[in-house]
Amino acid sequence: MSQFPNHAKVVIVGIGGIVGASVAHHLIERGWDNIVGIDKSGIPTDIGSTSHASDFCYVTSHDFFSVWTTQYSVDFFDKMGHYARVGGLEVARTGDEEWLKEIKRKVTSGKAFGSRATLISGAEAKAKFPLLEEDMVEAALWDPDAGLVIPRSQTVAGKLVDQGEKTGKLRAFANTPAQSLVIEGGRVKGVVTHRGTIMADHVIVCTGLWGRLIAEMAGEDLPVMPVDHPLTFFGPYDEFAGTGKEIGYPLLRDQGNSAYMRDTGDPTTAEGGQIEWGYYEPFEPRMCHPSEILEKEQSRLSPSQRDLELDQVMTGLEKAMELTPILAELGYNESHSFNGLLQVSAAGGASVGESQKVRGLWYCVGIWVKDAPAYGKIIADWLTDGRTEIDHNGIDYARFYPYQLERSFIDARCTEAAKKIYWPAIHPREPYASARNIRRSPFYAREVALGGHFMELGGWERAHGYAANDHLLEKYGDRVPVRENEWDNRHFWRVSNAEQLHLSDDVGMINLSHFAIYDVTGPDHEALLEWVSAAKIGGEGNIGKGIYTHFLDDEGMVRADLTIFRMKDRARVIDGADAGPRDFTYLKRVAEDKGFDVTITDVSEEIVTLGIWGPNARENLKKVVEDPAQLDLENFAFGTLKDIRIAGQDVMAFRISYVGEQGWELHMRYGDALAVWDALAAIGVTPVGVETYANSRRMEKSLRLQNADLLTQYNLIETGLARPKVKEADFRGKEKHVAFKALPHQAATLCTLVMLENTDKDGVKRYPVGIMPVFDPATGETLVDALGRRSYTTSVAFGPTIGANIALAWLPHGYAEKGRKLAVEYFGETYAVEVAGVGYAPLYDPENLKPKS
Repeated sequence: MSQFPNHAKVVIVGIGGIVGASVAHHLIERGWDNIVGIDKSGIPTDIGSTSHASDFCYVTSHDFFSVWTTQYSVDFFDKMGHYARVGGLEVARTGDEEWLKEIKRKVTSGKAFGSRATLISGAEAKAKFPLLEEDMVEAALWDPDAGLVIPRSQTVAGKLVDQGEKTGKLRAFANTPAQSLVIEGGRVKGVVTHRGTIMADHVIVCTGLWGRLIAEMAGEDLPVMPVDHPLTFFGPYDEFAGTGKEIGYPLLRDQGNSAYMRDTGDPTTAEGGQIEWGYYEPFEPRMCHPSEILEKEQSRLSPSQRDLELDQVMTGLEKAMELTPILAELGYNESHSFNGLLQVSAAGGASVGESQKVRGLWYCVGIWVKDAPAYGKIIADWLTDGRTEIDHNGIDYARFYPYQLERSFIDARCTEAAKKIYWPAIHPREPYASARNIRRSPFYAREVALGGHFMELGGWERAHGYAANDHLLEKYGDRVPVRENEWDNRHFWRVSNAEQLHLSDDVGMINLSHFAIYDVTGPDHEALLEWVSAAKIGGEGNIGKGIYTHFLDDEGMVRADLTIFRMKDRARVIDGADAGPRDFTYLKRVAEDKGFDVTITDVSEEIVTLGIWGPNARENLKKVVEDPAQLDLENFAFGTLKDIRIAGQDVMAFRISYVGEQGWELHMRYGDALAVWDALAAIGVTPVGVETYANSRRMEKSLRLQNADLLTQYNLIETGLARPKVKEADFRGKEKHVAFKALPHQAATLCTLVMLENTDKDGVKRYPVGIMPVFDPATGETLVDALGRRSYTTSVAFGPTIGANIALAWLPHGYAEKGRKLAVEYFGETYAVEVAGVGYAPLYDPENLKPKS
């Protein structure tokens, strides 16, 4: 072993697992050197999840990011010669109509995201996997690219480290745990070990199950948690004796039973001659805080392999024996069976990116084997370029609010996530049931009394509609369809559409307390915001205005979509709850890196927003303001701010509309806001749920949503939101933005689609939720633009004013034509759509006259 170093450009903590080894490999590939890897155990690890992982990979998912990371990783393993592409089945049992629908939905998602999944019959499934009872299988999903990392991901991790060391750019040290971090002035400076202290420019935490313990050294936490995953083995099974194969049959998932199964190949291979049956406990998962994990010398097998009692899985195992009777015929190998610890997330994705508290400290935690090489690439690209090939908003550690890093929240949400690893199917609109009521607006008690139908975003309880408004269905019921299909209707309340129609006829108020709001003060506040914004922010002429803008990255791609209030002594950023923490952290980092003298303060829980909109908004608001003349058309220009008073309270009014009607956002202190609500309610202004704002009217107005429609894979011109002229002041991404603008045409454009027909084969009208592939009806192929980006719906909602299902989707240049007939797929059925708008093109009030009235 080489002498222990005292300095490195990068220290990777947890080099022995497949994640840490992949990070090292990709850093070297991007030109980095002087990398040091340390690990608590051997290299490759003999205690982490990599040491016992089942190592199989399915490409199917309802999430593009997950499909991309798995496809990249599968190809990576394959090119190394360590992948058996045997294919994988996912069965729907006879009589299980719900899971049959789910596998149809997965096949449809595969068409959207580029996996090759197809639907096959029970007989075809039996032919591929002879151990099945054919009469118990209604149908199956077949993923031809599913397979197994061979002989083990543990082997691959060791090989990657060996290769890295041979380049001379990586030095790796086993049995060298990190004892503490050296942090000075808010930056990581090194890692302390029993061998000595290594000073470093960057530290990357890839310690998997133990990731939270390293984060504690920096005074923060990661919203992930280990959970027991029962792995059982049965044998001997000699079907593939003499073949030398690591696996013979395809993989099998029985997700309706929360289980999977595979053979382990030739008895002469590492774990061969058995059947492995794995299970995820859907009702009482056994969670484990990393501080509770035993040390190696205390464990029977290893710290990440905990003892298993067969009674723990008997209910699922008995069901599995019905589907694959061989499990009942073979002997149970108790000595090989165990509970393998793996990680689940409290927030639907891994924890990746730079620490919120310590610059230079990076996390790459909560990743499964099937995605590990891709995460290695993501970290290496991010560190090298400051961006990644694919939008990483769903894994960025900066996305978390402080409450999401509290232990009680992590415990509750991770437990809920662990119950749903395989079953049941997760609805696109499904709310969390745990860790609720964390943030409540000042109007919450009023909304409860109105029978609010609550969902949660950014910790805020948001009413999507109110039972008190059910009477509106008597007036508007003929324009608000009943959603017969349970999936389409789940987590949706019909009254929401009636509320929208009432607002458009009269007036309504919408609680927007979920906004992420932060004040930017200091001598350089204007300069900072000018630099990050594509729109012009600076100048005396912009004081008193709200400016809609985007932040671009260095490649000219859209990374933020928000509004900036210019005030005399500060700027106030008004952002969405989902994107807010990332943008807040981004602004602080840019200010630090470029030396701007500013203070950025989160005031999201101090400032409350209430929207009042509708053709009678001005008339009604005048009834409660102290100086009604302030609201006259000639006195209050569109897009401007004005201080007004309502019910004795100070209010900043912003004349704007996200719902396509005349009106204002009313911004006020939290403690003042209830009086304003009550004053409006007293004159008969109807509370309207946020569904109108967030979905149905947003779609009718062709308004885009960051992290859904707007992503860093697309430039601002492609979104249809670029301003006619590029501002004179320099801004991040300007050079690339100008170059994109000079192109004769863009590779793709974000377009508005309208469904022409929504009746399924059973005669039921469908109201889609989630993502649908967009394809050419002439070829049946999903559209792909010149840059390889696939077309699928990014937002969809029924628009009650238009009377149709409306979707946004990125279309290649040759298909982005108004009137073009295309098709989408939903649960395996095809529906005709038409391009109703190219770029920003509202279907409701296309000239935007109503908001300016």
